[in-house]
Amino acid sequence: MADEANDTYEAGEADGATRREAVVAVLRRDGRVLVIRRGPEARFSGYWAPLSGTIEPGERQREALVREVREEVGLRVTPLEKVWECMTDDGGYVLHWWTAEVEGGELTPDPGEVGETRWVTAEEFSRLRPTFEGDRPFFEDILPTL
Repeated sequence: MADEANDTYEAGEADGATRREAVVAVLRRDGRVLVIRRGPEARFSGYWAPLSGTIEPGERQREALVREVREEVGLRVTPLEKVWECMTDDGGYVLHWWTAEVEGGELTPDPGEVGETRWVTAEEFSRLRPTFEGDRPFFEDILPTL
C-alpha cells in the first residue's frame, strides 16, 4: 500500500481548512500491538491509542514514524509497510497507519506524552476506554489481515 515517492507531507484542503497529516505506528509483538494511554501534555489526554504523531512539513511518513516512536517511547524502529489510511474522528487529520519492526532501545515512555503502555490483542483493545471511534475499524478489520 505504501508508495515511497508519495509519503512526503503535503497540506491539503478539507472544507476550506488545512488538512494535517499524521502517522500511526503499528508495533507488534507476539500477536499484540503496542498502545499507549495518552499523557497529561498530549491532545486527548487519557485516551488509549497506538503511538502516533504529526508529520512535520517536508518530512516523509517513514521519518515521522521513526521520530515519533523514539520521542514517545524510546524505541528504535524500521518502518515496514503502510497498511491503512483514515481520518481522525474530528476530521482534522489524515492518519497513515504503518507497521514497523522494533530494532532496539528500551521502552521508556515520555511522561508528558505517555501515561501508560500496554501490548494488547484486538479483543483487549475493544475493552479499553476511552478510545477513538476511528481506531476500532483498524483493530477489527485491518489488524487480523496483517
